Amino acid sequence: MESKIKPFLKWAGGKTQLLQQIIENLPENIEQIRKYVEPFVGAGAVFLCLASNNCFDEYIINDINHKLINLYIVMRDNCDELIEELRILKELYLSLESIEKKEEFYYKIRDEFNEENSNSIRMGALFVFLNKTCFNGLYRENSKGKFNVPFGKHISPGIYQENEIRDISQVLNTKNSNGELKVKILNTSFENINEYIDNNTFVYFDPPYRPVTLGGFNSYSKSGFNDDSQIKLRDFYDDMDKKGAKLMLSNSDPRILDKDDDFFDLLYKKFSIKRVRASRMINSKGSGRGAISELLITNYDK
Repeated sequence: MESKIKPFLKWAGGKTQLLQQIIENLPENIEQIRKYVEPFVGAGAVFLCLASNNCFDEYIINDINHKLINLYIVMRDNCDELIEELRILKELYLSLESIEKKEEFYYKIRDEFNEENSNSIRMGALFVFLNKTCFNGLYRENSKGKFNVPFGKHISPGIYQENEIRDISQVLNTKNSNGELKVKILNTSFENINEYIDNNTFVYFDPPYRPVTLGGFNSYSKSGFNDDSQIKLRDFYDDMDKKGAKLMLSNSDPRILDKDDDFFDLLYKKFSIKRVRASRMINSKGSGRGAISELLITNYDK
């Protein structure tokens, strides 16, 4: 299976580099499973791969980041208007001759994004613009829920590819034989999606990773995602296992930082834990980029 659609956002922990290992470790009876649920959709690499290959009858994608979910909804419902907003933003940015003027424009857009007074289409375009012009393509919020990633000093970024947005919009608009949308988009905490999961569901969990570098961040939203959150997620994973759903979870390998750190090995000791290699390009230092060990945790053996 190959992904027919690539994510158009740059995302810390995005699964493009791990996609082949994820596909290789899907449940053996994947063709018999009707529903797919992804509680932390992010840039959607796994969802887009499976949906573009028509693997399931129904998809539920969710994220607690309401600005990200707004972008998915806008891509589905207002594709043409989103592309037009992005065209204008791109032309304005590229018309600025000095990096100082580009930086000033970036922070003006960031302020507008954080004020949240713009309409949903404009907010979606601002999200994409900031993602492609900020430092390292990170998405990070402070304790007040404000996007606080600094300017990335990009001279001539691509900002967007129209065909990529249209491809994703087409997937999000796919309907079943009853004329109903096959993809449901939710904006809530992972604990609130249990009603959508049953014994005919495959769930892929891609939570904010536990930091594996000193000073590493996981503040995708103002709530953060600390070890207590990881434990709550394990409890939810346990509950969904008892429902009979097939489950896969990815996370960082704590042993990268400390060879004796068995946090996840102990947390998920009831389940199958594999260490796989993934390339990571988002790092403040070039020496920190490259292939590293990550975890794939399943409630089934492959």
